[in-house]
Amino acid sequence: MREAHAHLASLGQSLAMPSLESCRGLAECLDRVRAAAAAAAPGTFIRLHSARPEGWPEARWPSIGDLDAASPDNPCVLMSFDHHAAAANTAALAAAAIAHGQCIEPNGVVVIDAAGRPTGLLLEGAAYAVWGAAPEPTPTERRLQLRAALDHLHALGFSEVHDLHSQDWLGPELAAIERAGHLPMSVHLYPPAARLEADFAARSDWESSRLRLAGGKLFADGTLNSRTAAMLADYCDPMPDMPRGQIMLDGAVLRERLAAAEHLGLHLAVHAIGDAAVRFVLDAIDEVSLRRRADMARRHRIEHCELIDAADVPRFSQLGVVCSVQPCHLLSDVEALHRYLPHCIDRVLSLRELIDSGLRPGDDLIFGSDVPIVRADPADSIQAAVHRRRAGTPESDAIAWSQRISEHEARAAFTPHPSPH
Repeated sequence: MREAHAHLASLGQSLAMPSLESCRGLAECLDRVRAAAAAAAPGTFIRLHSARPEGWPEARWPSIGDLDAASPDNPCVLMSFDHHAAAANTAALAAAAIAHGQCIEPNGVVVIDAAGRPTGLLLEGAAYAVWGAAPEPTPTERRLQLRAALDHLHALGFSEVHDLHSQDWLGPELAAIERAGHLPMSVHLYPPAARLEADFAARSDWESSRLRLAGGKLFADGTLNSRTAAMLADYCDPMPDMPRGQIMLDGAVLRERLAAAEHLGLHLAVHAIGDAAVRFVLDAIDEVSLRRRADMARRHRIEHCELIDAADVPRFSQLGVVCSVQPCHLLSDVEALHRYLPHCIDRVLSLRELIDSGLRPGDDLIFGSDVPIVRADPADSIQAAVHRRRAGTPESDAIAWSQRISEHEARAAFTPHPSPH
């Protein structure tokens, strides 16, 4: 099987830190923060991951005051399950040197209250800035974490993994793991597109038959839970000044990066969750792409594609674009979809339409998980793609039932095979 969208370094780190994935509410979240703070030395930065406040009865993040009280002696930051929002206490904001009203690139928002004070909620680049203020793992810790991530995916049955937004050290580090005989699968790397040419020039230092540079990664929008995914229609209850989320990428930069990747014989994988972002990326590919469908290296990918306007569905096949989807996100996004996008619910994960338009599971339509955003178990994506709802819930809870596919088609989307084009 192929895991087509993973983050190995983040997965390795997440396996070694407290998780909020199973939290049932705000009180339980704060209990876990207190437990983590009690177990840490004073002043030590503590991080917890996989918070999903939209699924809690309170449907809100802990406030900065909540976190100050739960972690009075330690900088503390909680990362959302989708890695596009976080909540932090005062000490963590200070550790990241974030000032009131400061603009944090890329597209970072430090959410403030009516009095102009930080609430503790951080979006996009601001979330990454505070999360990244914690000390980096040592080289030994990094290698152990990577091995743990690889072993975790291998145990789930994966023989190929695609790492999206790969760090500059990841290729050399994986090469060292391979030389030591501990690389259990083939790995395809997608560094940030701005670094693609430099990584291409240096790839001979670490590439092998099982470890290779596949392309570059870009972000066109945010996520549904943070209401930063770019939509063609307004959200219900949008973020202030972002009624339809936001495109986070200059069109000229996208076209330049697409052409540069093709020149190297590679492709881009572009994050686009909302239907406006998907159209934005398709338009750029249509303008720039060489459209050499027989050459898999130049077949650009759009990642996530959680909502696609009906008019854009056939364009994937027409343009030779790979649709890289993580159906398991539907299981995590149920509350956010009903709260923010009830008017778009029938367009969520248009898998049936994509296949009927000509995409082949495993070739043009490929599945992954975005681990550690959600867990990598392929059973979750099969559940979402086939049954369109969480396990154990009635058929009436299904989202976009007409877009369901067969279990055979869902399993095929995890299976790489040569393209006939």
